[in-house]
Amino acid sequence: QVQLVESGGGLVQPGGSLRLSCAASRSIFSTNAMVWYRQAPGKQREFVAFISSGGSTNYADSVKGRFTISKDNAKNTAYLQMNSLKPEDTAVYYCKSWWNGMEYWGKGTLVTVSS
Repeated sequence: QVQLVESGGGLVQPGGSLRLSCAASRSIFSTNAMVWYRQAPGKQREFVAFISSGGSTNYADSVKGRFTISKDNAKNTAYLQMNSLKPEDTAVYYCKSWWNGMEYWGKGTLVTVSS
């Protein structure tokens, strides 16, 4: 079993920054990819960013150049640095990873971008 716990969400003004964290209960990020998703009110969950076990990254076009995904394998934690936030970034942000062939999700952290 693996638990993923997101943190770092909150209320921020447009143009501001937040850093989300995804802490894993096991050392999984050195051998498994990790993905951030988000779900805005009334919308489907959507892909935000991906980081492979080797550190390669990929981003949704809507966040490219503003968000940065990273990880610290020693701390079993992945991050999503979000800069130049816009109201349309408001959503619950979830992390997902894998272990022993199974998929695991966190419960999410709410990010609200509003003046």
